[in-house]
Amino acid sequence: MKQLSDLIEFEAFDNLELMAKQIVEGFLLGLHRSPYHGFSVEFAEHRLYNKGESTKHVDWKLYARSDKLFVKQYEEETNLRAHMVIDTSSSMLFPYQDKKLSKMAFSVLCSAAMIHLLRNQRDAVGLSTFSDEIELLTPAKLSTSHAQLMYATLNKVYHQEEIGKNRQTKISDTLHQLAEGLHKRSLVIIFSDFIGEESPKEILESLQHLRFNKHEVLLFSIRDKQFENEFDFANRPSQFIDLETGESIKLNPSEIRDLYRKKQEEFFTELELLCGQFSIDYAEADIREDFSRVLQAYLLKRKKMM
Repeated sequence: MKQLSDLIEFEAFDNLELMAKQIVEGFLLGLHRSPYHGFSVEFAEHRLYNKGESTKHVDWKLYARSDKLFVKQYEEETNLRAHMVIDTSSSMLFPYQDKKLSKMAFSVLCSAAMIHLLRNQRDAVGLSTFSDEIELLTPAKLSTSHAQLMYATLNKVYHQEEIGKNRQTKISDTLHQLAEGLHKRSLVIIFSDFIGEESPKEILESLQHLRFNKHEVLLFSIRDKQFENEFDFANRPSQFIDLETGESIKLNPSEIRDLYRKKQEEFFTELELLCGQFSIDYAEADIREDFSRVLQAYLLKRKKMM
């Protein structure tokens, strides 16, 4: 399974759709070799022909190869509506020195791969981005032109190094707005690092709003665990800059490492527990690992919904 660092040969993410396809194909290949082979990953571009119905949409080329009758499915036959929601505030640009290995790049590629997988399963997909406000909100569609628009938007998000600069994440406010703006009974898939001033309980309130409006929610906590969880910086005085506020502080990491780790663990443990109490699927995603954890979490969620 490919990691984020394996894909940097594609200069500047110029072919995001191709990268998404490679991620999904690699994932599915690995899935069939793993204990997770029982997942429902059959593509739904075709369905079996039912005796007596019109042969107008029969795929005769596929019949010639398989000796079975399959009917092509179209947009009105979509299975569910899904919505990708990406936090584009400046903390998502970490580690800032290499944007190709950032939380933003990881989220963009995960979203692109999931769009590819969803569409192959005949699921309509929409896309939203936010920082301190909603920046984009598209409807969920299955058409090829809409998919191309989403890939182009994700590519633009990746290229905008200054996106969300010095603006704090306001995930609660934006999720409350999204809860009202999205089509009822959607699968809402959120990518965020949850860096901000909001407590887990405040975040949960907005997630509950989505649940109240009959949305299913899958939450991905995007982290660079080496630095953001373990605080694995060299033991020497260093300057740390808050990407969302621009504030800076000089300190020796060893002096606060234990306290920092404790606070991080408390925050995310509480958030995960609260999500579990309200049937909100929560998963951590480390940008230094491959994409399989994210795609597996999606398939588990979809399997429970279907």
